[in-house]
Order: sequence, then structure tokens, then C-alpha cells
Amino acid sequence: MRILRGLGQPDIAPRCALTIGNFDGVHRGHQAMLALLTSEARHRGMPSCVVTFEPHPRDFFAERAGRAADAPARVATLRDKLAELERCGIDQAVVLRFNQRFAAQTPQAFIDDMLVRGLGARYVLVGDDFRFGARRAGDYAMLDAAGDAAGFDVARMQSYEVHGQRVSSSAVRAALAAGDMPRAAALLGRAYTISGHVQHGRRLGRTLGESRPGAGDGFRTLNLRFGHPRPAAMGIFVVRVHGLGNDALPGVASLGVRPTVEDAGQVLLETHCLDWPAALGPEGGYGRLIRVELLHRLREERRYDTLAALRDAIALDAAQARAWLAAPR
Repeated sequence: MRILRGLGQPDIAPRCALTIGNFDGVHRGHQAMLALLTSEARHRGMPSCVVTFEPHPRDFFAERAGRAADAPARVATLRDKLAELERCGIDQAVVLRFNQRFAAQTPQAFIDDMLVRGLGARYVLVGDDFRFGARRAGDYAMLDAAGDAAGFDVARMQSYEVHGQRVSSSAVRAALAAGDMPRAAALLGRAYTISGHVQHGRRLGRTLGESRPGAGDGFRTLNLRFGHPRPAAMGIFVVRVHGLGNDALPGVASLGVRPTVEDAGQVLLETHCLDWPAALGPEGGYGRLIRVELLHRLREERRYDTLAALRDAIALDAAQARAWLAAPR
């Protein structure tokens, strides 16, 4: 899949079948829309294209209003969103920066500058609640009429439901916030996953276990940065880790801001593999691209008064993770 930052690039497809949206989480409703899009693209002999935004438009408007906390929590990082779009068979993803200039664009300018001249749209698929342009003034009827005049087809897809409930990014956020990982997986069509390259941390996890008999290297962790200040899920989780060998590794992970040791606001996913592969050696995880599946939330993130209390909590989390993984389901 080609990933393009902005319009006007020389390798952008001259004509395409496209859809537009935030696609946070690329849930089952998104997947159904993308399947229809790729089918239409193949039928018409042109590439499929997704136009998405960074930051999320609601992030932009909340920040501009001085109410950053009103922005929605983020289900997926941009990396994971793009990976899921590729997995759904999309040929080209265009990431547009949502800023004041874009927000002030009239609906007609959106159609002329982006859809027609910028992307060469020949088929445009939108959701049933799609709005566009300044103050969300553009709607499906306007887009459909513009397509007739400019020579592109417009189609609308109705909401996708699971067990009678509309699948949406908001529903996924609610499930993750509640720690209902099976519900989130049902809406996503897969386990909730965060990926990234393992980065060096403060190596605190190794020292936390030093005073424990048989602790070895303590609680060595694989650290991934979550590129948004408000992840939809937070807490301590039972996980599976992919990317460190042929088999997935069981583990326990903390997704949050590390209030006991840092409290700096940077969101990290810190994963401790319960059985570290000896073949990797103590430094073998750094720089690797891994995927961490969050299977079950054990508890919320907490602040501890001492590092000893934190160490004991991690030991208990690891024991509970082992018990959860061993239980029949």
C-alpha cells in the first residue's frame, strides 16, 4: 500500500475509487465499507484509496477551543490504522493534516480541490452520517449532485450492526474504557492490538525484581510509545506478544502514564513477557517491530507510594496473568 502525506504528489494515482474518514480502529463497520470499496475499484480497473486525517478533526477543534479533554480517546495509533487499511486490501492511503485552512474549506472547494483535482475520484463511497466542508455544511445530497456534474459516482453505505448494535469507533472506545476486551474484539473483528518498535527505557523493570529470590533480570519490559495523550484503553492487561520469534509469547502489560515512577504524561505500553526466549539474549528485543494483543484487563493503573509496593503489585499481576492464561475458556 502506498502512503502519501498530502495532495499534489507526483506518484498519486490519477484516478481512483475512494472513501473518506477517520477510521479510528478500523472496526468491522469500516471493514465492510473497505470491502465494498475494493470490490468497486477492481470492477472499475482503478486503485482503491482511503483519505484519512491526522490529527483527528475533533482533536483539532477541541484544542482550538481550549478544551483538549473533550477530544475523543484514541483507539489506534496512525501506524496501526495504516497497517489495518493495508490488511483490508487498500492500494493507496492519503493522510491529510487537519488544520485551520482545511477546516475553513467550503464544501464546493472540498469537492473541486480534493476530490476532483487532487485525487481524480471516479467513485466516492461514504457512510450514512458523512458531512464535509466548513461547519459540516456539505451532505450526501450535495456530494451526489456534484458527482453528476463532475463525472464521478457517489454511493452511500448504511450502518453496520453486530447483535443489533451499530458498530462505531465510539462503541469501541466505550468497550475499551470499560475494560471489556471481548466486546472490543467483537466490534473490531480481532483482538485489540498495539504495535511499534521496542524502545530503550529507564531499565527500571530490571532493578524492581532484584530483591526477589529467583527474579533473574527482574521485570524486563518491552516499551512502545502510544502516540496520543489519551488512549481508549488504560490499565494492566494480560497480553500476547508477536514479533519476537515464531510463536506468540504470553505476557502482562501496563498501558498508561507510569504515575509511580514518572507521571510525565507520556503514554507507554510496557510489556513483560512471562517466559523470555533465551535465544534473544537480554538485549534482543530492542528495535524489533512487535504487536501486542491486549486480551484481558486485570485492573486499572495505580500510583504506589514506594517502588517496593510497585514491585509487589507487578509480581501479583504476573501471577494473575499466568492464572488467566492457564484457565480453560
